Amino acid sequence: MSTIREFLDHHFLHFNSRQVVEAARAWEAHIEAGGTMLVSLAGAMSTARIGRILGRMIDEGWVHAISCTGANLEEDLFNLLAADEYEIIDDWRALRAEDEVALYERGMNRVTDTCIPETVMRHLEERLLKRWRLAAASGSGKLPAEHLFDVLDDPTLPAHFQIPPSDSWMIAAKRKGIPVFTPGWEDSTTGNMFAAAVFRGALPDHSAVVSGTAQMVRLMEWYLANHRVDQGSPGIGFFQIGGGIAGDFAICAVPTMIQDLHREDVPFWSYFCQISDAVTSYGGYSGAVPNEKITWGKLDAHTPKFMIQSDATIVAPLIFGYLLGD
Repeated sequence: MSTIREFLDHHFLHFNSRQVVEAARAWEAHIEAGGTMLVSLAGAMSTARIGRILGRMIDEGWVHAISCTGANLEEDLFNLLAADEYEIIDDWRALRAEDEVALYERGMNRVTDTCIPETVMRHLEERLLKRWRLAAASGSGKLPAEHLFDVLDDPTLPAHFQIPPSDSWMIAAKRKGIPVFTPGWEDSTTGNMFAAAVFRGALPDHSAVVSGTAQMVRLMEWYLANHRVDQGSPGIGFFQIGGGIAGDFAICAVPTMIQDLHREDVPFWSYFCQISDAVTSYGGYSGAVPNEKITWGKLDAHTPKFMIQSDATIVAPLIFGYLLGD
């Protein structure tokens, strides 16, 4: 049986498929030269169980930081705690409004073909609320991911696991000690829970969770500490899955330091690849195509750049499998 690498090298020769192979090869060359990689996660990649292979990418040193939406952050743990209770709807395009109401009344929150039970959200909320209260009382705000890392430290949690821990990218990130940034976290189930807790007085204020601008400062500090171009490293690459705030926030760390802090010692991102099925035209797309990013001080003219217009739930595992030698 051939490997994924052999299959892609043999068949993926032109158009989007060639971009897939070239992006994988350039990522490999970047890491072999001593580079570092940040991966951004948008969409519903955790619901799609990307953790099964992304966790291995983290463990084997291909990924060194994550920027993700709040949904991807929490849905990795939802899967961990309730995968057996999920419901798959094969013919989801045929659902009527009445069918959707029935799902809602049963507490099943639909993400395309996958329905997540409300019960797991309340389970996680109970555990998070304890962490948030501790942070508020001590005056030590944490990143959303750091609160979830604390939850993962709870010795009572593994009894509730319904998938192997190896399928969780959050467990891998915690184990490897890589930072996980979550811009726009308030646009998520756990972010909504936090706002509701403050609103009803269960939390005294918003200080328990680090704000988006404070996360940007931490990201800039991480970038400065890890690019290592002065040691011969090619720098830090950027692999973007989907679009939106997970990518747009993180990639802005570089122009913020160059243009707003007037730092002349900050290198551009040294690799860029994005997988998206969105059409980057007519002003309807958040972000910018690779060459356009040059004008915003994010990439250099000679930065390896790849734009793969396809389904990330198909393409990302192929690229990861290529690198992992599957």
